[in-house]
This record gives sequence, structure tokens and C-alpha cells, in this order.
Amino acid sequence: MTDFGQDLIAAMEEAAAHARGTGTVARVHTIDVPDVRAIRETLGLSQQAFASAYHIPLATLKGWEQGRRQPDATASAYLSVIARLPHEARDVLRAV
Repeated sequence: MTDFGQDLIAAMEEAAAHARGTGTVARVHTIDVPDVRAIRETLGLSQQAFASAYHIPLATLKGWEQGRRQPDATASAYLSVIARLPHEARDVLRAV
């Protein structure tokens, strides 16, 4: 068997072990997803106003709030900044 074939079999065995919960090779990355609706409501903004103020497409915001989508790591980080520094984030975006 070729080296490639052996590597492929080893990789599949590692993937199967990970799927069973017995693997030790794979790394699991978790993303803390902020509660978008709670952030928006805390700021007292409508969906339209929040989307406009923070340059987020309205359809994307609605998808997050309705659970049809989840923010990716970058969007989650951005939402965390908005949650902690809402006025500063908005001021920076006004200057753009």
C-alpha cells in the first residue's frame, strides 16, 4: 500500500474515533454566540435601526434573531463589541 493510502486510512480512523467521542487528536472549537435580540433590545432599537446603525444587513439580523442562522466567529466578535461598547462602535461607523 502507498504512503498516501496508509495516511488516508489513519485519517479515517481518527475521524471515526472523534465521531465516537473517543478520539484525542481532533480539536474542537466553540464560538460564544451573543444573544443578538437581547443586545438590540437593551439598546432600545428596532431591527431596522440596529441593522442600519451597525451596518448589518437587515435580512442577516432577522436570520440571527429567528434562529435560522448563527453569526460566524467574526460576526460574534463584532456583536460582542457592540454589546460592550455600543456608542463607540456606532461612532466609529459614522466616521466611515
